[in-house]
This record gives sequence, structure tokens and C-alpha cells, in this order.
Amino acid sequence: MDISSLFFKKAQEVMPGGVNSPVRACKSVGMDAPIFVKEAHGCYIYDEEDNVYIDYVSSWGPMIVGHSHPHVISAVKEALSQGTSFGAPTWKEVELASRIVELVPSIEKVRLVNSGTEATMSAIRLARGFTERKKIVKFNGCYHGHADSFLVKAGSGVATLGIPGSPGVPEEIVSNTIAIPFNDEKILKKTLEKEAKDIAAVIVEPVPANMGVVPPKEGFLENLRQWTRELDILLIFDEVITGFRLGLGGAQEYFNVMPDITCLGKIIGGGLPVGAYGGKREIMDMIAPDGPVYQAGTLSGNPIATAAGIATLDILTRPGVYEMLEEKSAALEEGLNEVAGEFGIKCRVQRIGSMMTGFFGKDEPVTNFDDALSSDTKMYGAFFRQMLSQGVWLAPSQFEAAFVSLAHGWEEIEMTIELAYKALEEIP
Repeated sequence: MDISSLFFKKAQEVMPGGVNSPVRACKSVGMDAPIFVKEAHGCYIYDEEDNVYIDYVSSWGPMIVGHSHPHVISAVKEALSQGTSFGAPTWKEVELASRIVELVPSIEKVRLVNSGTEATMSAIRLARGFTERKKIVKFNGCYHGHADSFLVKAGSGVATLGIPGSPGVPEEIVSNTIAIPFNDEKILKKTLEKEAKDIAAVIVEPVPANMGVVPPKEGFLENLRQWTRELDILLIFDEVITGFRLGLGGAQEYFNVMPDITCLGKIIGGGLPVGAYGGKREIMDMIAPDGPVYQAGTLSGNPIATAAGIATLDILTRPGVYEMLEEKSAALEEGLNEVAGEFGIKCRVQRIGSMMTGFFGKDEPVTNFDDALSSDTKMYGAFFRQMLSQGVWLAPSQFEAAFVSLAHGWEEIEMTIELAYKALEEIP
């Protein structure tokens, strides 16, 4: 038995499913045990048996500058030497908050929290408190964390494991969540007009990445913004994935569509546990201690996470960073499409910026959750296993994204394309 199998056997004795987040178990890609990672540097991860893999999971997105970047590690070491947690204000949290306000167009004030899930659940509470309405509209296949309100037709691990919702979520909470298809303007407009007086907010991943990467149709976000504004409904952009990934101003800058509230995730902490939600001053001033909407956290603004975040933004604000990411990501997309074409395999590679998904069994654009669910998951699993054996670590789910980082060089991009060719050769 290999080390990963031994570790997984022990893990299953002490943790549910042997993991602390369901997709990590790699069940949907036909693995008996996941690899156990020992360390990571640049664009490479190393397992407990010292096997080396080119990493495109990127800790599910935030490692945009690469693993163990010297500038980030130096900042973390300095912060560690000064203490790990104070439960009191620090200048680092003010500095990180100031940079977020400066860089993200719609944010005038921001509250730091500890995860993307905490950011989205807090944003929803804020929206309800501000509007004095109860209902939330979300889109099928968009994943906003595991808070009760969001597990209705969610993407990410919920889709991967084929779970329709979740036991433990009270019906009265579900009844206040309206789930509709992404990219369907007709149903969107009808829903908003019918339920306007009860809807506090619409929450959306501006580019869903938790059912695989599904770009919005032209005009969809613009109309969503117009209709919510006309009906006095708040618009929340969940930019936990797209924030600082599509550019310094995130998807809202990329599409020039400004939400009322924005949620951010681990990328603002260099991969450490951190998140944030921010927006218009009049809305954010509803949060305690300025206003009546309560939210708190001992570790919010943690000095180590904020130090890592500041260091990461130092790197991302250097000239040419996003142009470099775009060039390499485009080359990888083109190469993978060519490889699939040579084998006559249906695989629709969808990309925006440095995030992409190859939908097996599809040759037409994937525009919504139902499209994504009809992908060939068995073929994806076979491809995943072959790529893993070749030394490439992809997301262990058809319904996730691959991420290119600044640490991926042209050598790794070209090698990945070559290994994809070899992987498809080995699939019966």
C-alpha cells in the first residue's frame, strides 16, 4: 500500500470521509485515495512520496503568484515573529483594506473576515438588514459557500457529489432562496418583476467557476445590473474566484458592471484563511458598530493573513502581470483544444483570463448548469487520472476550474500540452 493510501485509511478513521472538504476525496474522478501534498513551490506540488506535479488547482485559485513566493514568505515570517493573533486592531488590516478600496471599483468600505463563505453569508445578512426584505435570488450552479441559504442547486462539491441540496437546511430558509438558470434573461426579468417587493438581493458569480468556467452571455450582467437598480434590489458579486484573478479590479472592472456589494476570498491573503465583503458606504455603514447589522470574528484581519495579502498585492500591481497571465493562459487553451481535435474528442475548453475548464463531451458553448451537468464526467475522470500519472495535478472534478499562475513558465505550459496528448493516447 502506498503512503497516500495509508494516510487516507487513517484519515477516514478520524475525519468524515477522510477529508476536511469533500471534493478532496477525489471520488468523482475514480480515485481510491487522494494524493497527500507535502509541500509546494512555484507551480509545482510534491506529495508524500516525493512525486512532483505541475499544479493547476492553485489551492482552488488564490495562489496566483505561485506557491511559496519569496516576497510572500518573507512577509509571513516577519508577521509570525511579532505574534499570531491579537483580537485587536492592527495597521496591516488597515493597509490591506485601503488597497482593496483603492483597487476594486465598487468598494468604498470593506470588512475583512476569514473565508469566502463568511463573506457571502455576511453580505446576505447585510443586504437583508439594509433592504428589510427576506428573499435572495441565486443562479443554478453558482456556489457561494456552504451557508444554508446557498445550498439550493449549488455548484462546486455539491455538484461533484451529486447532492441536490443538503439535509440540515430548514425548509423555511430554502423558501427564501430563489434559484434560477444562469444566462437566462427572460426568467431573470420575470422573477425580479414578480418578487421585487420581497427580494433583498441577487447574488451571482459574475463568471461562474464552480460548475466549470461559464462566461456570462453578452449583455447578461449589464441587464442584471439595470433591472436590480430599477427595482431597488441589491446586486452582490461573489468575486471569491474572479477577484484579483481577472484583473486588479476583478470581474466588475473586466465587464464594467458595478455591484452594490462585492465578496472576496483567499486570494487577498495569499492563500491564507481570509475573505472580505465591501461596497457602497451607505450600505457598509449598516454594519456594527456603526449600524445594527451584527457580524464579528476574533481572527478577522489576522496579522499573518493580512501580511500575506499585502505582499501578494505588491506582486499583482507590478506592470505586465495580467498581460503575462493572459498570454500563457491563451496558449494553454489553444494547445489543449488542438490536442482534443487531433484525437477527435469532444471537449469544449472555456477560458476567461487565467481560469479555464475543459468540458468533455461538449462541442457547443456551455452556458448554464444544465449544460455543464451533461458533460462526460467519466471521460474527465479518465483524463484526470492519466494526467496525474504523467505529473499534472488538475481539479478532481469536472465542475471546477484550472488556474494558471505567474509561476507557470512557458516550459510548463508546453509540457502540459505534450502530456495531455500522451494522456489521451492512453485512454481506451
